[in-house]
Amino acid sequence: MRFQIDNIDDHARACTIKTAHSTIQTPVFMPVGTVGSVKSLDASDLVKELKAEIILGNTYHLYLRPGDKTIKHFGGLHGFTKFPNSFLTDSGGFQAFSLSSNSKPDEKGISFKSHIDGSMHYFTPKSVLDIGYNLNSDIMMILDDLVALPAEKQRVALSIKRTTNWAKEAIEYHMSQKEKGVGVAQNIFAIIQGGVDKEFRKISASELCSLEDYDGYAIGGLSVGETNELMYDTVEYTTPLMPKDKPRYLMGVGTPEDLVENVQRGVDMFDCVMPTRNARNGTLFTSFGKINIKSARYILDDEPIDKECDCHTCKNYSRGYINHLFRARELTYFRLASLHNLHYYLTLMKQMREAILKNSFQGFKKEFYIKRGK
Repeated sequence: MRFQIDNIDDHARACTIKTAHSTIQTPVFMPVGTVGSVKSLDASDLVKELKAEIILGNTYHLYLRPGDKTIKHFGGLHGFTKFPNSFLTDSGGFQAFSLSSNSKPDEKGISFKSHIDGSMHYFTPKSVLDIGYNLNSDIMMILDDLVALPAEKQRVALSIKRTTNWAKEAIEYHMSQKEKGVGVAQNIFAIIQGGVDKEFRKISASELCSLEDYDGYAIGGLSVGETNELMYDTVEYTTPLMPKDKPRYLMGVGTPEDLVENVQRGVDMFDCVMPTRNARNGTLFTSFGKINIKSARYILDDEPIDKECDCHTCKNYSRGYINHLFRARELTYFRLASLHNLHYYLTLMKQMREAILKNSFQGFKKEFYIKRGK
């Protein structure tokens, strides 16, 4: 991985990341392709319509179905999905958290029951990387121990201890595998934990960022029940503790407002299911806020979803037509709505990058909120 900082405006950063498969300009939002597919879209949509340089795949789900060895047979995620640009694969730690009734962490890893057939499995720092090697993802997240918030201090402290120990095991294993010619073009990120406790975040960041062979660092364990204000405060405290010369990734965040606020606080990379999940449920993001396209007010509306948007959907179809497709549960709706929401998110990131390069991010942020009536 090659990483360079193109400009810093206060704390907001515009950077360039080069992997084996694409050049990624930050700030960047990664569409979520949980099982190797961004729901309702194919690789052509992602490349031609959205111009996405990186998407996210889920280690837990891909391991269970179709299986990482099956994907390796097809040449990894790129050969299997035909998406030619970069993939980031998460570690499975969040799934262990979200499916906590079926999983149990211990000092060596996480045991879990498959949500598909009930079979038992066990993730360790090494096995998660082995799966990542088979997937051939460009960026692999290490196994971490994630806890819901609010949490007892003792549980957060245990989370940090496990995450640090697993990070040390993972980086040692990764470096040894690279010496054998495995995963040479793949990159590995560590995940800072600590809840919303600043002292815990400081401890976790200090321990993980001292492991200098990591290619980047993520802030994990947020957007899991805490208020937005606590999330923003935690990010603002944590980013200065992270290396300036490596990517900073805030996992699982979030709304357009969350993206703007956390770019201001020095974050480079984001992912979230929000744009596609909301699209499927009828909520569409626009430059002036959210709209609920299933509302009867749009039945005879011949305007595009957003007059400022030049996505495929807005250039070709009316709100009235999109409203009809949703009400009819026509499958075409899911593609057109997802294209629009993701285009909005990716365009927002490009606009922020342009503002940072011009040292005008604060002006951009002010205008962003004015359009929303805030």
